[in-house]
Amino acid sequence: MENPKNALPPEGGAKLAQNPPKIAEPLPHGRLFLALTAAFCVLLVDTLVFHGPTAGLTAAVFAWYALLLAWLGPIFLAAPSSRVLFLFDLFLGLTFAMGSNWYFRLWNCLALLVLLPLHAVAGASRFPWWRPAIFWECPLLLLQGLFGRLNVPAAVLTSGKKDDSRRTLVLAAGACGALALVALLLPVLASADALFAAATADLRTFIQEHFTTALWKLLWGLVLTPFVFGLLVSLRRPQPLAVSAAEKSPKADGLLFVVILTALDALYLLFLAVQSAGLFGGADYLAARGLSYADWARSGFFQMVGVTVLNLAVLLPALTLSRREGRAWKALRLLSAVLAAESLVLLASACWRMTLYVTAYGLSFKRLMTYWGMAMMALFLLTALHKARRPDFSFCRAAFPLALAGWLVINCVPADYLVAKNQVDRYLSGESAVIDAEYLLYDLSYDTLSQLDRLDSNLICQDWRNGGQRRLSVLISHRRAEAAAECADWHTWSLSACLAAGRT
Repeated sequence: MENPKNALPPEGGAKLAQNPPKIAEPLPHGRLFLALTAAFCVLLVDTLVFHGPTAGLTAAVFAWYALLLAWLGPIFLAAPSSRVLFLFDLFLGLTFAMGSNWYFRLWNCLALLVLLPLHAVAGASRFPWWRPAIFWECPLLLLQGLFGRLNVPAAVLTSGKKDDSRRTLVLAAGACGALALVALLLPVLASADALFAAATADLRTFIQEHFTTALWKLLWGLVLTPFVFGLLVSLRRPQPLAVSAAEKSPKADGLLFVVILTALDALYLLFLAVQSAGLFGGADYLAARGLSYADWARSGFFQMVGVTVLNLAVLLPALTLSRREGRAWKALRLLSAVLAAESLVLLASACWRMTLYVTAYGLSFKRLMTYWGMAMMALFLLTALHKARRPDFSFCRAAFPLALAGWLVINCVPADYLVAKNQVDRYLSGESAVIDAEYLLYDLSYDTLSQLDRLDSNLICQDWRNGGQRRLSVLISHRRAEAAAECADWHTWSLSACLAAGRT
C-alpha cells in the first residue's frame, strides 16, 4: 500500500498534500489495476449501455467499490459519512436485482450516476459533506480526475525495462485493432461483391453472432478506461484545486428578507382562510360559488407541494445570509417560523385533498409517491423550523441524511403491490365499478400479478402489447412468461421477476 500521506484526506476538508507526487512516478501494481479498470469499464458498458438499468448494474456497483477499495485501501471508508454513503449505494445497487419497477430502476440509476462519483471524490474536497459548497467542488474534482490524467495509462504501460511485456501489450493492441477492422470491413466487402458475400456468408454469420456485440462492448470499454483510471490515480494522488480568496458567505441586510417573508406570510394566511371556508362550509358553500365539492377536493395538492419547496428556497437563504443583529434579525426569525408553520398547514391541506381523491378513485403509483413526497417535505419543514429557533443549526447536515433515509424507506415499501391490492379490494367490494387492469399489468412491476390473480380470469382486458382484447388470465400468463424470460439472463434477473415466474 502506498504511503498514507498520498491517500485521501480525512473527512471535514483536511488539507491536501501541497507537493503531490509526480504522475511519472511508478504506481504500485499499476498494470494490474489498469487491467482491472478496463474489465470494470467493459462490465459497465455491457450492463448500462446494452441492457439499461437492470440487475446487471448490481454487479457493476459492487465491482466499482471492490476496485475502489482495492486501489485506495481502508482509508477510503475511514470517515463515518463515507461508510454511510457506501452502504446506501450498495443498497441502491441491490434494488436492481430485487424489484422490477421501472420507475424506481430509472430513479435509482440516476441517483447512482450522481452519488458514486460524488462519493469517490468527496474525500478530496476541502469542505465537509454537509456543506452545500461540496456540490460545486466535487464536480470540479471529478472533471480534473477524468480529463487531467489521460496520459497515465500510457505511462503505466510503458514503464519498466521489460521489453517483452511491452511487446506483449503492443501485440494485444494490434490484435484488437485487426479484429475491429476485419469485423468492420467484412460486411462492406460482402456488399460490394456477390461472390465474396456467398463465400463468406458463414464466416460473417459466425462473427455477427459471437463477436460483433462483444467487440463493441470491448471497444467502448477500452475508450472509457483512460478516463476512469485517470480518476483513480487522482484519488490516490490528489492535487488540490486552486483556492481563491477567503471564502466567506456574504451577509445581507435582514430587512430585505423581512419584507419578503411578511408578504409571503400574509398571502398564505389569506389562502388558509379561504381554504378553511371551503373545508368547514361544505358542499353548499362551494355550490353557491359555482364549484363542485369533488372537483375542488381533488385539485391543488401537487401545487401545494411545489409551494412548500419554494418556501424552503426562500426561508433557508434568509436565515443563512442575513446579518444576525438588531430588530430585523429577530423579526426575520419570527417570520421564518410562521412561514414554516404555514407551509406545514398547506401540506396538511394537500394531504387531506389527496386522501379525498384516493378515497374516490383509488390508489395509484403516482399518488403513493405524492404521499411520500409530502412526508419528506414535512420533515424538511420541521428541520427548517428548528433552524429558525436555533440559527447555528445546519439544515443540510440534517436534511441530507433525512433524504437518504427517506429514499431507502420508499425503496423498501412494496409500492406496486399496495397499489394493486387497493385497486382490487375496491373492485371486489363494489366500492369501484371498474378496474384499470391494463395499468396494473403493464405500467407497474410484476409485484401486481399476485393481486390480479384474485380477479375473475374471464375478465376482458385490452392487450397493449399485441393489440386487441384478451382474457385477463391470458395476459397474466404472458406477463409471467416475460418474467421467466428476464430470469433466464443474469443481466435482467430480479427477485420480483423470479417470484412472478414461479421460480425459487
